[in-house]
Amino acid sequence: MSDPEQANQTSLTEFILLGFGTVPDLQILLFLLFLVIYIVTMCGNILIIVLVVADQHLHTPMYFFLGNLSCLETCYTSIILPRMLASFLTGDRTISVGGCITQCYFVGFLAGTECYLLAVMSYDRYLAICKPLHYATLMNGSFCLQLAAGSWISALLANSIVTLMMLQLTFCGSNEIDHFFCEFTQIINLYRNDIYQMELLITILCALFTLPPFALTGTSYLCIISTILTIPSTTGRQKAFSTCSSHLIVVTIFYGTLIIVYLLPKTNTLRDLNKVFSVFYTILTPMTNPFIYSLRNKEVKEDLELPYMAVLESVVLGYGRIEGRVMTGC
Repeated sequence: MSDPEQANQTSLTEFILLGFGTVPDLQILLFLLFLVIYIVTMCGNILIIVLVVADQHLHTPMYFFLGNLSCLETCYTSIILPRMLASFLTGDRTISVGGCITQCYFVGFLAGTECYLLAVMSYDRYLAICKPLHYATLMNGSFCLQLAAGSWISALLANSIVTLMMLQLTFCGSNEIDHFFCEFTQIINLYRNDIYQMELLITILCALFTLPPFALTGTSYLCIISTILTIPSTTGRQKAFSTCSSHLIVVTIFYGTLIIVYLLPKTNTLRDLNKVFSVFYTILTPMTNPFIYSLRNKEVKEDLELPYMAVLESVVLGYGRIEGRVMTGC
């Protein structure tokens, strides 16, 4: 005779993402807000990718990694926001079990890749500031490609192991997920039986694959800051710091929100704000990255200004020709 509880588990085919459903009066406003964020994010990151590919002046290690980061942010946003926008519009907050696991997998994969890419970019800045005479030799094209590929592959491997372990468990109880996307810690609470050992093993795996890039990022910036402080002139210190300030801002926002969401004790206040802080690293960070890098890097600003100036010049010249014809009666 079959176990009734087991039969109920096999019949589970979908989850309900509660998202921001607790504020029904704001659904249209939230839809418009996140739609604008999605459009700005896609346009900004795609523009960065196009500039890095098309402009020979940006074929440097720093912009190669920035192009990788923009590509990642484009995928990251597209995994979360379109489905959330559809739920705002239709009111349907259900997602299939397979779709939820798939979303969780790609969110984890891309978040892990971002950890590695930010570490690689900090190492690049460390070599540029602390080892300037050896920078061109150490950070050659082949090594850059290996670092980028290693970032993607390492995160893919880590998240594949965690996801395979999750698939071995059986769901139990409520199918409601109090989040706006399928987040790992929310899903694992829906599994049946004692999951302590599995949770511990997954935590160890996550730590092994995420703490090293975090440690590398922190160590790189400690060395960078100590080197900058030894520069005698104020102008020299400002110039050196300007080359890494954009990346430091991104790292602070990304890791700051991750620490608040995943590492700090889950008090009632933090638990209520969990979704809000998650918005920062999953939605707002991908949107702000292109602006942070483009507004604080001279090369990107120049590339953005050239097309604008060319269009402006053509408009002025065209207006001048029309005005000339009017004056001469032609």
